[in-house]
Amino acid sequence: MFQRNVFFPQHLEEKIKDHKILEVLYEEARSNILNGRYPCEVIHYIMLGGIQARIELGPYNPLVHSTHYFREEQTKFLPIHVRKSSTWTWLPISSKNSAEVRLLEQFKRIPNSATNRKLMKKYLEFCWSLPFYGSAFFEGQIEQPVRGLPSLITHQDIPVLVAINSKGMYIIDDIQCVVLLGLRFEEFSWEYARPSKEGDPNCLPCLFVQFMVVENGARVSKILQVFSRQASLMDNLIVFFVNQLKSKSNDETDKSLDNQVNNENETHSSLIMTSVHSTTLPSLSNKLSRLTLATFDEDGHCIGQMGSWSISY
Repeated sequence: MFQRNVFFPQHLEEKIKDHKILEVLYEEARSNILNGRYPCEVIHYIMLGGIQARIELGPYNPLVHSTHYFREEQTKFLPIHVRKSSTWTWLPISSKNSAEVRLLEQFKRIPNSATNRKLMKKYLEFCWSLPFYGSAFFEGQIEQPVRGLPSLITHQDIPVLVAINSKGMYIIDDIQCVVLLGLRFEEFSWEYARPSKEGDPNCLPCLFVQFMVVENGARVSKILQVFSRQASLMDNLIVFFVNQLKSKSNDETDKSLDNQVNNENETHSSLIMTSVHSTTLPSLSNKLSRLTLATFDEDGHCIGQMGSWSISY
């Protein structure tokens, strides 16, 4: 399968007219949707599944395309966390809010006159609106917050996908298919760290990610540790896009971006708790309660630790 070049500008992709190229882009976007790499709302998964079904099945045929049909075939059109559990497919009825019923209704709404070309473009237009579209994906893990004794006993790291594109970095829960943290490059600083025990296969390299939030009316910085054998690749890709962003800002007559984008030495220096490289607060929806974070005030004092951070300070 072809893979989209993460370095290709999205604004140029959106101008592509060649049907063969659009078809390849659609195939990759569909794969990322079905595999949960592009998290979105259930209603959007249903909408995209209906478009995909129309492309692959043709116009609605009431003699073939029943609720039962989509109950049996929903694995082709919906990601696993959206579709009905396979353990209940033997039931003869479906509720009106079930995935297969909603998928069928969406499928029926598409007019017979709609062409595959237009439907693929519609599918891509939605995917283009996702902030993490076109990302390179890296496998990693983060520490799970400990809440109470039962959580401590069953404590395990959370597998995540780290998505990086020309806009920023996104930490995605690989099981629940939800964005835990999304940051534009001007909203965070980072540091790559080698494993403390080079010869230990269970000791992974990591990225420290630092960003600003407002907590109880005060500006504080949070630090997240992402473990991954691909951490150095993430680091190199972030460096490339940050340098690209710097170059663009220097070429523009409007210099307002210069205050948002740090120079390479500041952005990629060792993680110093007494300074915050970015003054911009994250604008994307984040789920900080699901993350194990260290918290520092504006003077660089550690005022909160979770998980293994509690051992470090």
